[in-house]
This record gives sequence, C-alpha cells and structure tokens, in this order.
Amino acid sequence: MPEPASDPATTYSYLGPAGTFTEAALKQVPEAQGKTWRSVNNVGEALADVVAERSVAAMIAIENSIDGGVSATQDALANVPGLRILGEYLVPVDFVLVARPGTTLDDVRVVNAHPVAYAQTRLWLERARPDHEHLPATSNVAAAVALLPAVDDAGPGSVGPLADAAVAPPGITDHYPLEVLARSIGDNPNAVTRFVLVGRTGAVPPATGSDKTSIIAELPDDRAGGLLDMLEQFATRGINMSLLQSRPIGDALGRYRFVIDLDGHILDERVADALLGLKRFSPNVKFLGSYPRADREQVTVVPRYDNTAFVEARDWLRALVAGEPGD
Repeated sequence: MPEPASDPATTYSYLGPAGTFTEAALKQVPEAQGKTWRSVNNVGEALADVVAERSVAAMIAIENSIDGGVSATQDALANVPGLRILGEYLVPVDFVLVARPGTTLDDVRVVNAHPVAYAQTRLWLERARPDHEHLPATSNVAAAVALLPAVDDAGPGSVGPLADAAVAPPGITDHYPLEVLARSIGDNPNAVTRFVLVGRTGAVPPATGSDKTSIIAELPDDRAGGLLDMLEQFATRGINMSLLQSRPIGDALGRYRFVIDLDGHILDERVADALLGLKRFSPNVKFLGSYPRADREQVTVVPRYDNTAFVEARDWLRALVAGEPGD
C-alpha cells in the first residue's frame, strides 16, 4: 500500500538527500524536530513546496563565507511572491575524504567532488595526492554515493566507480557504508554557510534586539550616484548593512537589483524610517523578513539613532504643528 501523504503543516523541505549541510541546518530548528522532512533537489523545488503548501517551510543556503551569496537562492527569493524568511542558521563547512571499504589514501587517483567543495579542498588534495584527478559531482552527497554502484540515488551526473574517493560532508558515514580516509580537509577552517528557513508571508515576529532584516531593492535608473543615494537611506539612520550584493534583473544589460541585510528589525524606528525612505526612492522594494540573528548578538545603536530619538523627534514636530513652543 502507498505511504500516507505527510501533513503539510508539519513538513519541512530541504536540499537532500540525508547527510547534506542543509540537513545539518534543519537540525538546528526546534520546531522541525520530530516532524516530516521532505528531501528536494534544488532551491526552486523547496520554495515551490512552500508556495503550494506542501511544506510549512524550507531550509535553503543563502550565503557562504568563502563564495559569497548563493545566486540561485537570491534570484528565487526575488522572483517568488509570498515568502518570508523566518530565521537564519549557521553551519561550519568542513569536509572529509571518503572511499569504499579497503581503500587507502595511497590508492586514491580520482576524486569525485562537487565543484564548490573541490574549490574549498583543492589545496589539501594537491598536498596529499599531487597527481589526483577531479571528477565533478552534482552535490556533496552525490559525490560520496557515487562510490557505491549498488546505490541508485546518486542522481544525474554521478561517476560511479570511476572515482576512488570523494569529498563529502562530515557524518556521511552515518548514512552510507564508506570509510573516512581524512578529516578536516577544508582549506579554510573558518568557512561557514548561512542558511535561512523560508515560510509563507505572515505577521512579523516581535523584535528581540538581536535581529536582522532582509530586503531586495532596485535602483530607479542607471545614473551616477544612484547606488550612493540608495545607501544613504541607511547610513543617515545609523543602520549597518551585513550584506550588499548585486544580482542582474535580467530584462536588460546594466540593470541590477540589490540583496541587502540590515542590522535591526522592521519594528525598530530607524529601520522602519529607512524602509519608508527607500520605498519613496526605489521602484521595487521587496521585504523578505525580520528575524533573529543566528549569532544572537545584540545590535548596538548610538543614542541619536535609537527608538527614543525617533519618537522624540516626531513628538517635537507634532508640537510645532499644534502651535506649541516646541522648545
């Protein structure tokens, strides 16, 4: 008999299969524990699950400390309506070299690896196996699964037994019968990937004092100083940007949208005031959400930009309009 359909209200989508860094990020979500986790193949499928209400939320990678923003995610968030970022999660990016049982490091000539993973482990591989060859894989897990011909879920582009070893995420041996030949082979020990949990549009959660706000904005025209004018909306209100990345809109050369992360919450007076100014300036502003920071660090603001300063300034203006001295 076919398995009963999962309850969309308790289903979370993530880029699978089991053992990926995305799954590691989803493990950090308390609300997702004990619920149904739906493995998907790409960002588009994950967000489509949310829009179609097959899932309550989807975990997707949005930024890497080595490679920068994940363009597929940023473009999808810009183009798919009705989505909100619910939270962010950080996963240290480390890799292991795995092989079939009985293989030694000296046996390794061909290494299967996703191109991004290979770029982050290439120096180690060149030191350990100077004569190795690289065969690209479609994902980090697929690289490892491809070493096992009997496993049929490696996906398109897998190279099977042509590879002697694979670059894979730690913990891959919890899911597949492989042996670890070397651990911590990443060239940058500080590499981190930032993931976001994306759900459908809903009420904004309360501010915590340790928040981030994500938006996407377009410039009104292509002219000298246009980007500076946009950024001044934040600078003049004391708002720090933790991410600013351009992505082509796609309708003409030279047309870009900007993915921006702001320190603060939309309910913070300075952030709300900046978004009002940005909306007057930009032909298209997309609010992606305000949510707690992954590091839980409190956002510090100088007194002239805190909530009290904005409230007092508005009260002063109201007093002037009402005919009071306003001293």
